[in-house]
Amino acid sequence: MISKKAIVALVLIVSASAFAVGAYVYQHNALGEKQAVVISQSEHLVRMHSPVLGPREAPVTIVEFFDPACETCRAFYPIVKDLMRQYPADVRLVIRYAPFHRGADQVVKLLEAARKQDRFVPVLESLLDTQLSWADHGSPRLELALRAAAQAGLDLRRAQADMATPMMDAVIQQDLQDINALQVSKTPTFFVNGRPLPSFGAKQLADLVSQEVAKVKK
Repeated sequence: MISKKAIVALVLIVSASAFAVGAYVYQHNALGEKQAVVISQSEHLVRMHSPVLGPREAPVTIVEFFDPACETCRAFYPIVKDLMRQYPADVRLVIRYAPFHRGADQVVKLLEAARKQDRFVPVLESLLDTQLSWADHGSPRLELALRAAAQAGLDLRRAQADMATPMMDAVIQQDLQDINALQVSKTPTFFVNGRPLPSFGAKQLADLVSQEVAKVKK
């Protein structure tokens, strides 16, 4: 006959085992949900059409949701360039368009036209340098943006023809869909290897990039 003490001990063992199994299942499910979220987000972070600066096979990817008319985007551009110079073989930048400001969609099309002429970076930097002149948010001046692009070596006649093609609208629409899926509401918004910044700032971006580079160096 089993004693009361043995029965109590048996109940405690079974309860502990059930708790351990339950905890494992919960943690496993939670991890699976987190992995599913990361995978789901990754589908929206980088597209085949997205501009890439730096080594295409770099193990660390900064994704920036970018508005060419955004003053903070202009301020962060040299910061991101410095990070890429710091890790020349390890970091790449993927630009996603977030044309939140009035008229910015036309400047996005201008940048895409510059890509077709292999003038993306010179035109981008010229537009950022002259942003204060053309990006009047009440009344943006596309003609001044075009002038800045021409000064960077862009063939304007060809560029304006390319800007009018349906492909340009398709690029913007895809990026806007991904913005909505990721709930991006301001520019610049950064992700580093799929991880958002813990809070906004240049140091936070640099720290996150450093962490991801350290992981791939192990």
